[in-house]
Amino acid sequence: MKIGLIGQGAIARFVAEKLEAEGHCVSAYLLRPQRVEELRAAPVSKQSSSSVFVSAVADLPTNLDCVVDCAGHEALRDYGAAVLRAGFDLTTVSLGALADTTLENDLRSAAAEGGRTLFLASGAIGALDALRAARIGTLQKVRYVGRKPPIGWLGSPAEGQLDLQAMTGTPATHFLGSARDAARNYPKNANVAAAVALAGIGFDRTETELIADPTVTTNIHEIHAEGSFGQLEFRICGNPLPGNPKSSALAAMSVVDTVLQRVRPLKF
Repeated sequence: MKIGLIGQGAIARFVAEKLEAEGHCVSAYLLRPQRVEELRAAPVSKQSSSSVFVSAVADLPTNLDCVVDCAGHEALRDYGAAVLRAGFDLTTVSLGALADTTLENDLRSAAAEGGRTLFLASGAIGALDALRAARIGTLQKVRYVGRKPPIGWLGSPAEGQLDLQAMTGTPATHFLGSARDAARNYPKNANVAAAVALAGIGFDRTETELIADPTVTTNIHEIHAEGSFGQLEFRICGNPLPGNPKSSALAAMSVVDTVLQRVRPLKF
């Protein structure tokens, strides 16, 4: 495949490395205009010999098989609909952005107009296949609990409630509400809540609890679900992406897996 990437951060670099190791080509990067100017001005030795750098969807090569968003909520808002309308399939891990119903509807319309598909990577969580299957019956209750070390919540609204730098001992809940509110208020921390909501009973019915926990050293994600299928309890302790403690290793891996599913003869 020939692939376009939105972004050039830690997740994008991981995705590019793994896809190229599988024999695919990252042909283009869609970046902010200032970043494109910086790259074009860099010495030839630091420039990629096989990829182009563009700042507009209209400038992407027309022969791309798909585009992958690795740059967060803002990038999905800025470029997502245009990519789909231009006739490219788009994969994203920025699921929390879909808590904005206007954006979700725009992306749906753009996919229909372009005749393409928006693929949602599962991110840092698992068991979403079970939730999707369970909603075929009666899925009555879904609860997501996100637990991180206090420093994992730096830069979020938790700072206004807790002294994250000085926390010891007892864990503290700093958000309790719907997945929609969590995704809106914690855009860098609640993509998992959004993934659970989209796979299950929706943003407004998915209960969400976010916890700062000084007793843990990894990010812990839990799903609790009940329905006509029975009950589901799922827990994962996720490691960060090497080189970037704020990014989940599994989130980056899920992007690669979602893209590779396009060409696999057997699909889960």
